[in-house]
Amino acid sequence: MSNDLSMKFRRFAVHECRESSPLYEFLSLKIAEDGEMLELASSAKNGQPVPNLFFGAVHYLILKGFKHRLSAFYPSITNHPGKAENAYPAFVDFCQKYSYEIIGLLKNKIVQTNEVGRCSYLYPVFSHIYQITKKPLALLEIGTSAGLQLFMNQYSYSYGTGEIYGNPYSEVHLSSVIKGGKTLLQQMNHPEVATRIGIDLHINDVRNTEDYLWLKALIWPEHGERREIFEKAASYVSNQSLRLIEGDGVELIRSLATEIPEEQVICLFHTHVANQMPVETKEKLLEHIKEIGERRAIFHIYNNIYDAKLHLDYYLDGIESLNTIGETEGHGRWFSLEF
Repeated sequence: MSNDLSMKFRRFAVHECRESSPLYEFLSLKIAEDGEMLELASSAKNGQPVPNLFFGAVHYLILKGFKHRLSAFYPSITNHPGKAENAYPAFVDFCQKYSYEIIGLLKNKIVQTNEVGRCSYLYPVFSHIYQITKKPLALLEIGTSAGLQLFMNQYSYSYGTGEIYGNPYSEVHLSSVIKGGKTLLQQMNHPEVATRIGIDLHINDVRNTEDYLWLKALIWPEHGERREIFEKAASYVSNQSLRLIEGDGVELIRSLATEIPEEQVICLFHTHVANQMPVETKEKLLEHIKEIGERRAIFHIYNNIYDAKLHLDYYLDGIESLNTIGETEGHGRWFSLEF
């Protein structure tokens, strides 16, 4: 177990943290060699990305105000953090001191980063679907967390061209880089959304202090801009009406599909969620979508079922179309799309 977990922390350091979070990169490499810390991290729920959950738990306690010298290394707490390579002794001491609280979080929380930045590439995808169908969209999101991505057409976007897309009056503004051709910007039109439904095994309510703080803790300490965008999106969504359902999205989508009026087109989407699904659950999801597609139009936007790439599959007039449409950075900082 510890060898497997050690490898997960190494991979996390090299493939996810490098050039993104010096603190988590350094701590991950040290944890990978520390049996005591690996033992503590192993309390995480099965199927969870352990490094993300472990660091989220520690960050949560720091944001909650647990006093310790470790907070001096977190850019989310101080404007002048200590060097990452000096943080490990303080990290170990914090984990030893608050192991009871950390284990409680690892056993009860799940990684549900509600990454608003991914709307930067979802917005062009939904614009494309709206252009194809000329019908209002019914958004169904699996793994919705707090539902922040369901309002993608209410945010504003820039892609390095000087133009603003989406809702120009929005407080939530996202900047992203399009790699490759920018021809998709010429086709972009503002999608009309008629229905927004989010499903999750555990719903986060941004009006709930604990849920809000947990979602904030999942944002890496160095990512101040992500934190600011999250705060603005959470503020906006807390004042909107939104249907959030606690349950198994794979099991619920067929019944939910029957509730969507025929004049709306179903758009089922999930980003960085399917990696937490067992293989048989992924297969069941695809079967259910195909079943719905035999009766009515449905679009499926996703990654992490087959690979990390972005996919857009759909059924129109009962005809199946399976498409790999691009690559995306995990937080939406850049993407490439081709329809």
